[in-house]
This record gives sequence, structure tokens and C-alpha cells, in this order.
Amino acid sequence: MLDALKSLFESDALTDDVKAELQEAWEAKIGENRKAVTAELREEFAQKYEHDKQTMVEAIDKLLEERLAEEISEFAEDRQQLAEAKAKYAIAMRENADLMQGFVMEQLKTEVSELHEERKAMAVQHAKLEDFVVEALSKEIAEFHEDKQDLAETKVRLVREAKEHFAKVKTDFIERSAIAVSETVDKALRSEIHQLKEDIDEARQNDFGRKLFEAFASEYTSSYLNENSETSKLLKVVDAKNKQISEAKVAAKKAIEIAEAQQNKNKVLSESVRREKIMTDLVAPLSKDQRDIMTDLLESVQTDKLKNSFDKYITAVIDGKTPEKKKAKLTESEAKEITGNKETNVSSVSVESTNNIVDIRRLAGLK
Repeated sequence: MLDALKSLFESDALTDDVKAELQEAWEAKIGENRKAVTAELREEFAQKYEHDKQTMVEAIDKLLEERLAEEISEFAEDRQQLAEAKAKYAIAMRENADLMQGFVMEQLKTEVSELHEERKAMAVQHAKLEDFVVEALSKEIAEFHEDKQDLAETKVRLVREAKEHFAKVKTDFIERSAIAVSETVDKALRSEIHQLKEDIDEARQNDFGRKLFEAFASEYTSSYLNENSETSKLLKVVDAKNKQISEAKVAAKKAIEIAEAQQNKNKVLSESVRREKIMTDLVAPLSKDQRDIMTDLLESVQTDKLKNSFDKYITAVIDGKTPEKKKAKLTESEAKEITGNKETNVSSVSVESTNNIVDIRRLAGLK
């Protein structure tokens, strides 16, 4: 039929208007058939969907009912078993509660007793440790005090031995110095006397030349120099003023130096007086020998630390055996007496010789 229609349309028996109308009628019919088929298919699919949906819902309801019934039965059985287990556990707990309580109490008693024993042992160990520390510390403090006391005694002994050795060395030095000074003075006197003789001869010669020079100088002054001129007077005034200015400067400088020296001297004197007062107050109760030793020990100590150093050395100075100084004093005084006479003779002879030589040269007109 389609082929016949196709051949009819392709032939020239039909006009274009007819073809168009036929075409429109054909397409309208095809649209109607398509809509009808679509509606039928939709209705069929809807019915099938509803049927399948109903079937699935029924199957799911049946499955859920079956599974719920099984689960509920199992839950009931489990609940029954749990109730039975609880009952058995309660019975067992009632039976074993006394045993458990006894076991726990016994273990707790054991632990508490062990704790008490350990605490007692710790207390004993702590007491032993404390006693050990106290004993060791007391020994160390005692040893430190003994070492400190030994150090002070050693220092005192060294000072005492040093004084003895110094006295011996001083005596030897004085004896050797006396011999050496005597020889030196003898040589010096011989040399000075010889020089004195030569100076006297030279002075006699220079006296004659001086007389000639004075006669020539007086003649030259009266002939060629006029000291009464105005220029000479002005020069003398200028020289006098310059001399006064220089003397004033020197005097001012000396005054400043004297003031500074006096200030320093006053400061040193006040410090010395304070130190002397402290030293006197500290060593006043001691004997003379102990006072000498203590003075030597405190000689290099600062003024502010004299009291502490005195407390440090006082025990060793008092307990120590003070050496007898009577012999040393006699030797020292004898040495000083001999040496003093020697030194006094040398100085007096030297001064007298020097003064005589100066006077002789001055009289001779020599500078």
C-alpha cells in the first residue's frame, strides 16, 4: 500500500494541492496514531508499574514480617538466657562474695603491713643518713677549724722565726758594716787630706791671680763702664722687676705645693692616729713580747680589718711560746751603739772636712 501511494505521489496524476492535502492528512493521521499508541503504552506501563509495585510491597511486607518474627523470637530467647545468666551470676556472687571479701581483706592487710614495714625501714635509713651527714659535717667543720688554727699558729711561728733570723742577720750585718765603714772612712780621710793640701796650694796661687784681676777690674770699670747712665738704670729696674715676678711665681707655686703637702700630711696623720689608737687598744692587754709579735702580724693589715685579724691570731700568739728577746736586745743595742759611734764619727769628720774645704775655696775666690 505504501508503494502504491508512493507511486501515486510520484506520478503526475495528482496536483500539487491534492498532494499537499494528502500529505497533511497523512501526517495528521500518523500523529493521531502516534498519540494513541503512546497513550496505550503509558497506560500499559502504568498498570504494569502498579502491579509490580504491589507485588514488591507485598513481598517486602512478607519478608519483613518473617525477619521480624525470627528476630523477635531470637531476642526473646536471648532475653530469657540473659535473665537466666543474671540469676546464675547472682547465685554465684552470693556464694563467692564471702571468699572474695576474705581474699581482698587478706591482700589488703598484707599490703598495709608491708607499707608500714617499708615506712619504718625508710625512717631508720633516713635517721642513719642524717646521723652520717651530721657526723661527716661535724668532722669536716672540726678539721677546717683545726686547719685554720694551724694556719694562724704557723703564721705566728714564721713571724717569730723571721724576727729571730732578722735579728741574727742584722747583728752579722752590723759587724761586717762596722769593719767596712771603718776601712772606707780611713781611705776617705786620707784622700780628703791629700786633696786639702792640693787645694791649699792651688788657693795660694789663685789668690795672687785674684788680686791682679781685682786691680784690673777696678781700673776697667772706672775707665770704660759708666754705671750712672739712664739706660743702665732702666735695665737694672727691669731686671729687678723680672726677678720679683719670678720670685712671686716661685713663692706661689711653693705655697700651693705646701698646702697640698700639708693636706696630704694631715690626711695621713689622721689615718695614722686612728690606726695607732686601734692598735693600742687591741694590744694593750698583751705582754711586751706578744705585743711585738702581734704588731708584726698586723703591720700589713688594713685598718678596717685589724679587729678581725687580731681575733684570728690572738689564740696562737697567747698559746705559743714567746722567744726571749733580752739577748737580742742587748746585741742589737750594742751593735747600734758601736755602729752609731762609727757613723757619727764618719759623718762629723766628713762634714768638718767638707766645710773646711769650702771655706778655703771661698777665701781663695774660687767657686
